[in-house]
Amino acid sequence: MAQRVFDAIIAGGGHNGLVTAAYLAKAGKRVLVLERRELVGGCAVTEEIWPGYKVSTASYLTSLLQERIIRELELERHGYRVDAKDPAFFSPFPDGRHMFMWQDGGRTLAEIAKFSARDAAALPRYEAHLEQSARIAESLLLETPPEFPPKGLGGFIDYLKLASRLRGLGTKELAGLVKIFSMSASDFLDEWFESPELKVTLATDGVIGANGGPRSPGTAYILLHHCMGKVAGHRGLWGFVRGGMGAVSEALASAAREAGANILTNAAVSRIIVRHGRVRGVALENGDEYQARVVASNADPKITFLQLLEPASLPPDFVEGIRHFRCEGTSLKINFALRGLPEFKCLAGAPGPQHRATMHICPSIEYVERAWDDAKYGRPSRSPMIELTVPTMYDPSLAPEGRHIMGAFLQYAPYTLREGSWNELREPFANRVIDLIEEYCPNIRSIIEHMQVLTPLDLERRYALTGGNIFHGEMSFEQMFVMRPLPGWARYRTPVKGLYLCGSGAHPGGGVMGAPGFNCAREILRDL
Repeated sequence: MAQRVFDAIIAGGGHNGLVTAAYLAKAGKRVLVLERRELVGGCAVTEEIWPGYKVSTASYLTSLLQERIIRELELERHGYRVDAKDPAFFSPFPDGRHMFMWQDGGRTLAEIAKFSARDAAALPRYEAHLEQSARIAESLLLETPPEFPPKGLGGFIDYLKLASRLRGLGTKELAGLVKIFSMSASDFLDEWFESPELKVTLATDGVIGANGGPRSPGTAYILLHHCMGKVAGHRGLWGFVRGGMGAVSEALASAAREAGANILTNAAVSRIIVRHGRVRGVALENGDEYQARVVASNADPKITFLQLLEPASLPPDFVEGIRHFRCEGTSLKINFALRGLPEFKCLAGAPGPQHRATMHICPSIEYVERAWDDAKYGRPSRSPMIELTVPTMYDPSLAPEGRHIMGAFLQYAPYTLREGSWNELREPFANRVIDLIEEYCPNIRSIIEHMQVLTPLDLERRYALTGGNIFHGEMSFEQMFVMRPLPGWARYRTPVKGLYLCGSGAHPGGGVMGAPGFNCAREILRDL
């Protein structure tokens, strides 16, 4: 490409970087996106890892992508289509019983009543409480956090505006909000329900990507975070993207290109160029250099500040804070190519509604907590929590005729191991996972055609996720909102003038939502 000078360069073509690029280009700015891999999308990609199988290798469901972004960038015109899961969840239990949760509330209540009539009566109140809490939290997603601590009159006004969102809430509602931001998922659910089966089905959303078990403080917020999204206007629903998760990124890239953005793949940024405290551009691994007044990094905070910048470009206390930013993951993904569908002992038939749901292999809160007990001492869980999804039930074009793709997302698989390495443990752990699935689906081994195992170490190597953390950093209370990535630096700007953070290491955190990229673009346009 002949052009070497731009208004803004986006380092990393993950979905947030593409959102930033699209909004800057729509505002008339000359934008260049540089992506180190051969395809854009970061973790939101579709890859043909076996002939005829198009796999969402990392991210696998959508819900959090902001409706405003979908609407303003006209993503549906660019090919974005979502099929809402129905049923939402399927939980088989060792005693032969099972539970569905459906889009139809009446059907869901009937399922829950099989386990507890009291819980069936409580569920609508629980969902109304989550709706209220989600509305408040969701109102902050597309906003820049206020200064922390507040500076001058403007800073205090920002906090007053924040407090005004709570106007009209009574003592009970405010207490409920405090609880959901501070409690464990287990304790939070204990206040609502009695059925262990319902509680574990709901608790799974509280530990996805978390360094903690269902009894760890703060996991109630993770549960809320995963309930904030919408599909087809319905809160809390998740769906499969037609064409796989790469279709999200391709739609964003198409919108960005249409607005005038340039996107280069196989273009790994090796260094952010800084002179006299101001960003000047980037250098690539192949030696090419591009100039810009603004660089927005879609990489995580540790890569951005500890690898792409010279330490002398940053204040020592900032560097030390980033070094202590917690960024290790405990998630593992296995992608399967199947010649049939798993057949559950508790529910005969394939295909059946169970295959259209997220299928849980985790019979109790205690089971998940024991899985975390292993991980917190550096051991892969002997009995991990497993979520299974079969996207080909909604989009058969992803696999050859008569074949299926199944994803298994697992908690817990710690990045730092007490003994051994993931290169040694990858295969034994995968075989253990298949053993666990086989307890519920006896035919599983006979239908596996191909298997890809992505350990936290693989996630780091393949997707540039430091520590294999799928959220670009832990989403614990002290690393969120005004504290993300560091106190005083949550407004997308950095100590280097002209350098911004647009990825999930910035507010509001992880998930394929596009909010960090949207917010970062707004702040860049305010400064340009």
